[in-house]
Amino acid sequence: MAVDEVVERVRGYGCGLVEVTGGEPMLQKGVYALFDALLGEGYTVMVETSGERDLSRLDPRVIKIMDLKCPGSGECERNRWSNLDHLSARDEVKFAVADRGDYEWARDVIRRYDLSARVNAVLLSPVFGKIEPLMLASWILEDRLPARLQLQVHKHIWPPTTRGV
Repeated sequence: MAVDEVVERVRGYGCGLVEVTGGEPMLQKGVYALFDALLGEGYTVMVETSGERDLSRLDPRVIKIMDLKCPGSGECERNRWSNLDHLSARDEVKFAVADRGDYEWARDVIRRYDLSARVNAVLLSPVFGKIEPLMLASWILEDRLPARLQLQVHKHIWPPTTRGV
């Protein structure tokens, strides 16, 4: 779909906030043109990204929600640590936590990089079916970690295998 078609469809929703996500948006041809067009029309624009691609080119008005992949994901080596330098007080960092080891890794990263002072929100999400939200919440509280528990709400509404929601 062409950028102008996407913008036209967005106009039809009558909302002021647009989040670009799904797969890895930063791999999509035309993503910068889409951001420019949406920003030019006055939308608040967010991008949810794995953080493996360079974010330095992003317009600072785009709110970044960047994953840092925990060891349990098998993708930890794909983290682009230099992207932390391109985050602002408007942005968010997200960790998907599968077990206690992932939690401890995320906790240490949050502290080492003082993430709660650098970004708007630090989010820890239990990997659905791997760890109970109550367990992750108790660890966060026990450590007084400056982070929020985030549930993958779509997996509680639709069957967890449902795609495209």
